[in-house]
Amino acid sequence: MDAINTLFSKQQLESLSEESHSPLYFQLYTLLKNAILNGTLEHGDQMPTELQLAESFSVSRITAKRAMDELAAESLVERRRGKGTHVIYEYQQQPVKAPLVGMLQEIESMARHSEVEVRSCEFLQPSAEIREELGIETGDTALLLERTRSRDGAPFGYYVSWTAGLGQKVTAKQFEKTPRLEVFRKQGLEISHVTQTLSAEAATQESARELATTVGAPLLSLTRRSYAKVNGQEQLVDLMHVLYHPDRFQYQMDLKADEF
Repeated sequence: MDAINTLFSKQQLESLSEESHSPLYFQLYTLLKNAILNGTLEHGDQMPTELQLAESFSVSRITAKRAMDELAAESLVERRRGKGTHVIYEYQQQPVKAPLVGMLQEIESMARHSEVEVRSCEFLQPSAEIREELGIETGDTALLLERTRSRDGAPFGYYVSWTAGLGQKVTAKQFEKTPRLEVFRKQGLEISHVTQTLSAEAATQESARELATTVGAPLLSLTRRSYAKVNGQEQLVDLMHVLYHPDRFQYQMDLKADEF
């Protein structure tokens, strides 16, 4: 009983109702399934017994057994005679998904409504780590683009990116006047998939200089990987690392359930 009380709130324990459109066993099954899928009950954990579930949720043992049978049928738990029931589902944190079109529009909008200084724009040989990510060979080059974005004279973002698959020459002046994604599209590089990772890191001497802050100051860190279809296959074509000054930039997402 004590174990169940640490897994479920009082409201959840009292939530099963015969007046619901769903059968009692399905209501209990849903509560248990959610606890497994969200990692509350982890791989290898022993599940409460049918008797414990029946007493805690005020249902019959037949109802509790059917709920557990449903979990076993979905390979979320494994039932062994004499050893009880254990969770066999392995929880893995899933990334938040958002509509790509809206995201890219926001990126381009920010580019059009801020000032940019291009620090570097040249085709160079990347490090072995970046070559491996971009899938290019030793000796091949990719576009290194370093920029600082400001608004009203205050720098808020320092961008370093490597881009493969550009067939034509590009200049720093292009990126001063045109969003990167628009430059890419003009070269036939259409982004089809983007992943982003948010973190934090301390300002180095270089990033502190670009963002007008002190060495060691906390910065918001974003790594964005952009993919495009190349010969019918999705391939990483752009790897960008951005450092944002937290006092001048906020990263906000507004997601709706039907857009996940």
